[in-house]
Order: sequence, then C-alpha cells, then structure tokens
Amino acid sequence: MPTVIEPKIISGNSNLSLAQSVAKRMTLYRGMNVNLVDARVERFNDGEIFVEVYENVRGEDMFILQSTSNPANDNLMELLIMADALRRSSASRVTAVMPYFGYARQDRRSKARTPITAKLVANMIAEAGIGRVLTMDLHAAQIQGFFDIPVDNLYAAPIFALDIMNQFKDCRDDLMIVSPDVGGVARARELAKRLNAPLSIVDKRREKPGEIAEMTVIGNVEGKKCIIVDDICDTAGTLCKAAGHLADQGAEEVHAYISHGVMSGPAVERVTKSALKSLVFTDSIEPTEAVKAAPNIRVLPTAPLFAQAILNIWNDTSVSSLIGTDTLGPIYEGIL
Repeated sequence: MPTVIEPKIISGNSNLSLAQSVAKRMTLYRGMNVNLVDARVERFNDGEIFVEVYENVRGEDMFILQSTSNPANDNLMELLIMADALRRSSASRVTAVMPYFGYARQDRRSKARTPITAKLVANMIAEAGIGRVLTMDLHAAQIQGFFDIPVDNLYAAPIFALDIMNQFKDCRDDLMIVSPDVGGVARARELAKRLNAPLSIVDKRREKPGEIAEMTVIGNVEGKKCIIVDDICDTAGTLCKAAGHLADQGAEEVHAYISHGVMSGPAVERVTKSALKSLVFTDSIEPTEAVKAAPNIRVLPTAPLFAQAILNIWNDTSVSSLIGTDTLGPIYEGIL
C-alpha cells in the first residue's frame, strides 16, 4: 500500500468556495500545496447526478466537503454518489465533511405516522461507504447517536465568542445573551459562559405551527446590547419577531449570531427591515448574492476551523481540542 503523504479533499457543488478556502488554509498550515481533487459532478438532462474523479485515490484518506443545504436532496445525492465513486476507486477511508447537516430538524417523531428522517440520512451515509462524519452545530446533539460510525461535531460558539469579543470590546459589560426559545438555552448558556455575560430567554407560545401567539422575555434586557444565539435561521420570521420584542422591552441594540444561514424565501428582506442591527452567521451554507448585499448581515469564515479539524483527523489527533477559544484564537488571528 502506498504511503499517504497528504489528505485529499474533493468537493461537491453545494459550497465550492468553502472547500477552496479550506484547501488554502491547509496549504498554509502544512507549508505544502493542498489542492481540491480534480473531478466533475454533473447532472444529466433528467436530473440524474454523475461523478467522475480524474485523479488516482487508491489508498488515500479522502475528505468530501459537502453541505446538504438547499437543494437538500440534490446535495445529499451528490455526497452519496461521490462516496460510492471513491469507495469503488479503493480509497482507504472516506470522511464526509458536512458543515451543515440537512434533515437534522427531523430528529424525532413529533406526531403519529411521521418519519425520523435524520436517522434515515445517517443510514444512507454509512451505507454509501463513508467511514466518518465531520459536521458543525447539529440541530440536536442526539443525532450523533443515529450513526454507527464516528461523528465529530464542531461548534460555532468559539468563533462567535472571538468575534463578539472583538466587535463589542468596549461594551462587554452591557452584553446580554438571549436564547430565542427554551429549547436553545443550552446553546446560549455555553456562549454566555465564554463571554461571562448574563442570559435571557424569549419564551414563545404557538396556537398552531408557523404562527406565534405570544412572546415573553425572561430576564431584564432594558439598556442591554442583546445577542440572540441560535443554530438555524430559515425564513427568519421568529428571529425578527424576537428582535422586535426585545427592542420593545427596552433593549438598546439587538444582534443575532446564527450557526447556519439557510435564509429561505423572504428571509433577507425580513432581516433588512427588522430591528436587528446585525445578523452574523457562518459560511457553512454558501451565502447567496442577496445575503452578501444585505447591509446588516455578516458572514464569518469556518475554513480555518475545518482545515485544522481535517488535519487532526488525518493525523489521528484530538478534534475536541478545537472547542476552546484559546485553541482557535491563534488560528483566527488577523481574520476576525
């Protein structure tokens, strides 16, 4: 078996710019040129996906970078077909690097006769020949247990903490971390601990799905610079209503830090017209032109984090060490 000199990255079409950035960061860390594997991922006229890898991958440690974001089904099939192509080409190990894990919101049976699609996707990924998954901020931590293969779940909180400490360095005492619902308290509390800031909760009650009947703020936000923390922003309806409610309760400013900017439908327009002074999310999902043009939306890079995580997996060293801001600080120096 040939000696593996460098890890190899192949990318689907979901977030090619992130894959290129990861390759550049790995080149910087290694001091050796790391390029994306030359391949084509195309569609036939009827929508079928075709993959062809132009480089030899026999015995190599392969990393497929692909978020299963919109269009979720197409991007998921791209991932599975790329994995099958690599496995049939005798790659020694195939790791799926999924900055955004789609279908994660379907992690339990909320009603009778409904699926647990996150488990189905986990089964499909393992059956395709993928031996490990690297992702970030799973919607529910228990999804890791859906897999019978190793899953490394990175966190955006250290990146958020570094950015907040830089953006609000002159008013740290005025910060208030806010969870937009009771279910997200653990995520918000984790960031609040990193910043040594107080925590507030927006409790919402729904009369029926998609419609919020009442919102109640638990905690005093008057005169505070509130930072809403969540994992997914889809249509931004709930987020914008929460921001408006916090402003009505006397918050001086309202900002939001979201791990995954799905930004479907009218989301960008809602955010632009809302009480949010800024919305910040990572590039786990490739931002659209509308997102890039929005005056109050910023995107934080995850390439330094994923590049280091890939190298740690390749070297069989700790991935959990990347959770701390002390570890990420030098990696993100000069970037945030």
